[in-house]
Amino acid sequence: MNYELKNELTKWQNKTLKATLKRFPERKESFQTSSDIPIERFYLPSDISVEEYQARLGFPGEYPFTRGVQPTMYRGRFWTMRQYAGYGTAQETNERFKYLLAHGQTGLSIAFDLPTQIGYDSDAPMSLGEVGKVGVAISSLEDMEILFDGIPLDKVSTSMTINAPASILLAMYIIVGKKQGVSPEKLRGTIQNDILKEYVARGTYIFPPKPSMRLITDIFAYCHEHVPMFNTISISGYHIREAGSTAVQEVAFTFANAITYINAALNMGLEIDDFGTQLSFFFNCHNNFFEEVAKFRAARRLWAKIAQDRFKATNPKVWRLRFHTQTGGSTLTVQQAPNNIARVTMQALAAVLGGTQSLHTNSMDEAMALPTEGAVQTALRTQQIIAYETGVADTIDPLAGSYFIEQLTDEIEHRSMNYIKKIDDMGGSLVAIEHGYIQQQIQESAYQYQRNIENMSQVVVGVNKFAVEDDIKPELLQVDDSIQHNQIARLASLRARRDYEAVKSALHALANAINSTDNLMPYILQAVEVYATIGEICDTLRDAWGEYQPTQL
Repeated sequence: MNYELKNELTKWQNKTLKATLKRFPERKESFQTSSDIPIERFYLPSDISVEEYQARLGFPGEYPFTRGVQPTMYRGRFWTMRQYAGYGTAQETNERFKYLLAHGQTGLSIAFDLPTQIGYDSDAPMSLGEVGKVGVAISSLEDMEILFDGIPLDKVSTSMTINAPASILLAMYIIVGKKQGVSPEKLRGTIQNDILKEYVARGTYIFPPKPSMRLITDIFAYCHEHVPMFNTISISGYHIREAGSTAVQEVAFTFANAITYINAALNMGLEIDDFGTQLSFFFNCHNNFFEEVAKFRAARRLWAKIAQDRFKATNPKVWRLRFHTQTGGSTLTVQQAPNNIARVTMQALAAVLGGTQSLHTNSMDEAMALPTEGAVQTALRTQQIIAYETGVADTIDPLAGSYFIEQLTDEIEHRSMNYIKKIDDMGGSLVAIEHGYIQQQIQESAYQYQRNIENMSQVVVGVNKFAVEDDIKPELLQVDDSIQHNQIARLASLRARRDYEAVKSALHALANAINSTDNLMPYILQAVEVYATIGEICDTLRDAWGEYQPTQL
């Protein structure tokens, strides 16, 4: 190592590392291989100038964060291990949550059923046949109370995959916390709250873009003041990738959306150094191992530059790309389902080597149905084996310095930035979405990938090569249709028991607030607290704003 770089290392150790170790000691006093070879905290190149090193890589926990957002990364503590869970009734999902926590999961991730995601109650005609099928059915605060019964919200971090009605589910979570005696200031977790990617990749939107953006910026402002430890948005590349994008497009379109959210918040008078600390991201991890590792490193560096150079953020917390990763659902196959365990293992390992802060591993049976408890346990054990048995978490950014990894990192950053500039020239993500540009780019990539599978230039083991005739299918989880009948009965009981006049008054106040410049979160909280349902609140908003109609490409 050259003399100048050694001096910079000493400065980092005295300034950044020392403070972190004082607050968060590493997991062990020393790290070594199974042959007792010492493992350093991280490794440095021997023949690079300090200027080049600092510009491209930097030290862990410092700008540009290529090597990680924390000075000790997994030597301090492992990433948050999550499993996406939710099906049937709130009671059934509550039991699954307790099962996962008992088996070592360190955070909860909630899947909601389709009616909940698009703002309908379980007894709405549009909900027929969908209640509890792809997630848990939540129609009211009462359902949320059951969902978290016996789960202390000051002890767990909860991620909610909810977008158009995110403000309503967040309000429910806040009130459940209060009923447990947990103040909003102590709640930790994330709401996805990313409506732009719904318009281009996923489809669970309700309202047009402009009012949707108002709901999002109202959440930014409210949570900065009242729920400071909660991530107000998880800007998602995951669903963009699931829809067929490339790794480069995943990064580019995610950050283009993030830029749009930030601009909307700035136009509302919010300060980037305030609301920016509660922004988080959500990425996919596919099978091209080295590309995925490089993607995460490139994304961290690119985001640091966007936050500092473009938005002039001065708070280092805003520069840090904090993200959750989920292994690639679209890479799972129905054919030879046990092969999915190997796929998920490699994807999870890439995410860890890429420096994710939170990770969900898909279960091997998810290409066919919601996962069984046994499959979920195997998926969680995959993360735990990577953490506790492989040693990959004992040093920071272990693939740094690889000629291949560094070139890939640079190239992904460069190509992503080219997309962002093109979207900037169009007028930003909203305009690009309205013109169908982002949707078209994703569709073209998805089409090309499918062509590659069909012409055998892309091998999918067990599908277009190494197939077997007698493929044994695993036992699948069945969600009984009686769930819908029971949920409708419970909802009818709630409507009969609640204070109807209080509900009517709260919804009327919300309707009036829509036509003002008031932050809508307090009105939504008021409606939720008197047990107005998600459908009733969304219908109040629908009456004022209408519903989004997608662009025909």
